[in-house]
Amino acid sequence: MSQPRVLALIVCAAPPVLRIGELIELLQEDGWTVCLTATPTAATWIDRDALAEQTGYPVRVEWRKPGETEPHPPATTVAVVPATFNLINKWAQGINDNPALGILNETLGARIPIYAFPNVKAQLVSHPSYDRHLRLLREAGVAVVPLDDESGWGTVASALDVPR
Repeated sequence: MSQPRVLALIVCAAPPVLRIGELIELLQEDGWTVCLTATPTAATWIDRDALAEQTGYPVRVEWRKPGETEPHPPATTVAVVPATFNLINKWAQGINDNPALGILNETLGARIPIYAFPNVKAQLVSHPSYDRHLRLLREAGVAVVPLDDESGWGTVASALDVPR
């Protein structure tokens, strides 16, 4: 019997997040259990109630208090879609100022597949810290797959087709 596939899906505030429900539907059709965590800004862009209903789990935005149970099952894979300039740079530096970054930072040592799908403006891609930080994350084992608005969600679904 195969292990259930649980995706910790981290979302950031970039235009593709406005259609994140479409990606969740595609992943669920492929057998994924999807648990969503949003950066603070992304949380203001999405319909958290509708996405919680779609996934069956609350959308995490805030830290748990000591003694509170984890609202999501343990992840077998983690993906950040879309990954913004801000998140990539903070993550590579080990900044842990919100639950989305906390999950990503902890995952680097968890030995489970982790993916980043950057959606970054061309002007920011040329910033010297961006390339340096992407290299650092790749060296730490993160699979980095570019995401643009035209490519659709098929890029994400294909990359996440990890062995069951």
